Parts: sequence; structure tokens; C-alpha cells
Amino acid sequence: MRLIRSPLRMLGILRVLLRYRLHELAAGSRLERVLRLATWVVPAARGDVARLSRGARLRLALQSLGPIFVKFGQVLATRRDLLPADVADELALLQDQVAPFAGARARAQVESALGRPVTELYAEFDETPLASASIAQVHAARLHDGREVVVKVLRPGIAGTIEADIGLLRALAALSERFGPDPERTRPAEVVDEIARSLRDELDLQREGANGSVLRRHFKDSADLYVPEVHWPLTCEQVLTLERVRGVRADDLAAIEAAGIDRRALAAKVVQLFYTQVFRDNFFHADAHPGNLWVDISRVERPRFIALDFGIMGALPEIDQFYLAENFMAIFSRDYRRIAQLHIDAGWMPGTLRIDDLEGAVRTVCEPYFTRPLSEIALGEVLLKLFKVAHQYQLTLQPQLILLQKTLLNIEGLGRLLDPKLDIWAVAEPVLSQILREKRSPQAIAKRLGARLPGLVAAAPEVAELMHAYLKQAAAGEHGVRLHSDDLRQLAAAARLGQRRLLHAVSGIGVAVLAAVLVGQGLGGPLWQGLPLAAWLGGGLALGLLGSAWLRRG
Repeated sequence: MRLIRSPLRMLGILRVLLRYRLHELAAGSRLERVLRLATWVVPAARGDVARLSRGARLRLALQSLGPIFVKFGQVLATRRDLLPADVADELALLQDQVAPFAGARARAQVESALGRPVTELYAEFDETPLASASIAQVHAARLHDGREVVVKVLRPGIAGTIEADIGLLRALAALSERFGPDPERTRPAEVVDEIARSLRDELDLQREGANGSVLRRHFKDSADLYVPEVHWPLTCEQVLTLERVRGVRADDLAAIEAAGIDRRALAAKVVQLFYTQVFRDNFFHADAHPGNLWVDISRVERPRFIALDFGIMGALPEIDQFYLAENFMAIFSRDYRRIAQLHIDAGWMPGTLRIDDLEGAVRTVCEPYFTRPLSEIALGEVLLKLFKVAHQYQLTLQPQLILLQKTLLNIEGLGRLLDPKLDIWAVAEPVLSQILREKRSPQAIAKRLGARLPGLVAAAPEVAELMHAYLKQAAAGEHGVRLHSDDLRQLAAAARLGQRRLLHAVSGIGVAVLAAVLVGQGLGGPLWQGLPLAAWLGGGLALGLLGSAWLRRG
């Protein structure tokens, strides 16, 4: 049956694409020519559709294809590095609101997933949903101890539907790679992989609960952000039970003003929260649109945001986090050569690229922004343009960087909605500078070194053994490498020197860590420049050992 249904579904998808005359999205390709011929037998959609923009027609087509394709469009909207701006803007308008499924089925889903009757699990369970989306819907409930909660329940059969439609998307991606425009740059198969990963993550509500729990821990007792508590005994892959919270959408300006809340303070707070999540915690809410970010209007003097829906979270590799922070600092000091060098050092650009050429490209992107007042500059837009420069050099950026850029656009857009005169850099720079100072402090560095020290020590003998084994095999000709005996002697000497250097380096790191521990323990003794003398002595000894490791010969 599935074998019959899949081809029919594929034909249905193609028919919808043709009805909305979306063949022009493949303009200039063989695929566009084939689809154009097919428009002769598929009538166009009625009404004013023909006069709509291509982005609007794509949005309507995805909505008519069903909830999974709506989700596909939402994920695709994040890839502004690949899509034209007009198409990305329209896809960002897709609303993930679909007809609810019956409350009785939701009750049965909960009982099946948690293994007990709903009456045992909850004191009350409202079968009328509070909200319904493509993946799940939400019901109000009450625990036996009286606490109010919400219960998020996966749609019945949604996993199979998603897998079937992902298979169809892969088939369409294969066609696009073979016949579509510029497949090397757009990389359709990779985009579908990214969409599949995002959808599958959202199918695991226990994963979403874990994300929310981590975010709640990061902002425990925060006056700026509240994250509802997860009730783990009533949570699994198919069901998520959360503390019920109340507030208004962050874009409901009328309700915010009626509550007497300072919109300017809120605007500054939402930007600061984003930078704190990215650079302090390296764990950020990556779907922070106003529907998932509420305002607690019960706290007029110190208003705070409420975070909801933790299905899509972002994190960066440590090295990308470092280079991104340095890029932001360089952008606002207008140090274009520094930006260019950072892009190369981070591996976002080919190392063979001439630094002068890249500096010129960066200057072309950034300089027009600095003719504007700082209150009109959006870092998300600058970052987007820089990523597009990367694509000109055929470089593939990590999906998490694209996710961060999309989130930054959302946050800056919300900030400017709350306060049109918001100077984002004036708000963000103190937070970013403080976080970087803390990360670069001796204590933070020593903590990171201490965390890595066991791995370095454990690996040291293996490195020496591998080097020794390789040299023996190379000398015996087992690797087919032609080396003279003088070369081998030099390599052996270098290996011995490397071992001594590693020993000195490990010793130096150990002393540095010991010094940091002394500082952390607050031991007494004379101070110099605000730190105990023991810390300075330990640091000096560490530097001496490290220096000797590199300076000694033979």
C-alpha cells in the first residue's frame, strides 16, 4: 500500500508546485524547462495567486501540502544563506497552527505512553486543547497536589508521516541536485538532512524536556527569564508535562503597555538574555519567536520573560564561540582586517585565500552599515552578509552558525519592535565584554586546563608508543616511505625532545592548576596586584617549566 501511496503523494506534491507556478524558483535550469512544459496540463490556482510574489506562492503551496511541509518551510526559512531574502521573509510567516486531533485520542496517547489511566496521573485533564501544531498539541491539566500543568502530546502516527514525507523530500532533493539551479551552492540533500534532524529531534519530547531543564538550571533565580519546571514522572518520549505559566506574547505591545511595563527595559533585556545564553552558557533557545517568548506582566517593576517550547536549542563548538565573539568585537571597532583574519583562522574561509581580497570583501559588506546611527545597525544582518561572502568562496558553514544567525535576527527584530530606537550594540557590548573577561580570567583558564589535564596525561604514553612503533615500521620499509638513516635519527631525536617538552608542559600545567586551586581556596598570605603571592609564584614556576620545555635542546 505504501508503495502505491508514495508515487501518488509525489505526483500530488508536483501538482501543487505547478498550480502555484513555482517552476520559476528553478529559473535557468533543466528542471525549470521540464516543469514549465507541465504547466500546460495543470491549471493555475484561482484568485489573485498569480499576482502574488514567488515567496508568498511558495508559502501558500506548503500550507496546502500539510503540517509536515509547513514545518519544512519553517526550517527552510532559517537558511537565509541559501534563500533569496524575499522568499525567506515569506516562509518566516508560516504559522504552525493546524486543526487539533480529538481530545479522547490525546487522553489515550497519554495513557498508552505513561502506562496508567489519566485519572491516576492527573487530578484533572482537559480534553479541549490549548494549542495544536503539526507535531503535537497541548492540554491543560492539574496534578493531585493541586499544581497546574500543561501536557504536550505527540500527534498519533506523526512519526510515520514524517518519515514518509522525508523520503519524498529526499527524492525531490535528488531531482534538484541533478537538474536544479546551482546545486553545489544550495546543497539540497544537506538541507533535507538538516530538516530531517530537526523534525526527529522534535519527535522526542523527553529531549525537549531535558533542554528545558538545562535552560531552567542556567537561569535559576534569574530576575530576567523564567523557565517552567519539567515534571519528570509524567514525561517520556511521547508526553511532556510542564508547569503551567501565564503571560502575554512578547509582541503584544498593547497588553504590555496596559500593564504599565517599560518596553525599553524589556527590549534591552531580551538582547542581553540572548548574548548571555550564547556566550556564557553556550546553550541558546533557537526558536525564540514571540509565540515562544512571553512576558510576565505580573511583575511591573522588574518584568521578566518566560521561555516556552524547547524543541530547537543551539550550541556552538568552543572554537566557533570564541571566533564569533571576537568577530562581534571587531565589527564594531571597524577592524576589517581582523574580521578577515578571524574568518580564516576559524576555518570559515579557505586558508589559501589572500587576506587582502577577503578584507576588501568584508569592508564592502560592513562599511555601509556604519554610515547609519548605531541604533539602526542589526548584527544579524551583518552576520548574514558575512556568511554570504563565505558562500561566494564555496565554503559550507556549520548549521549551528546559521541557526544562531537566524535566532539573532529574531531577537533583534523583537528588540526593535519593543523599542524602535534600541541601540543593540550599547546593550550587548557590556554583557559580551564582561563574559569574555570572565572566560579569560586566570581562574577560568586554569579550570579549563585542569579539565583537560587528565586526557593529556593519559594520551602522552600512547603518543610516544605510536611514534616509536611508526619509526620502527618506517625504518623497516613497512610503510613504503623512503627515508635515509640520518632522517630517522633526526626524527627519533625530535621524538625524544617532544617527549621531554610534553613532560615539562604537563608539569607546568599542573603547577598552574595548583596555583589556581590556591586562589580558589582563598588561602591567606601577602597579596600583590590583588592575588595571593602563592598564585604568582606558581604561575611563574609554570611559565618557567613551559619555557624550558621549548628551549632545551638535545
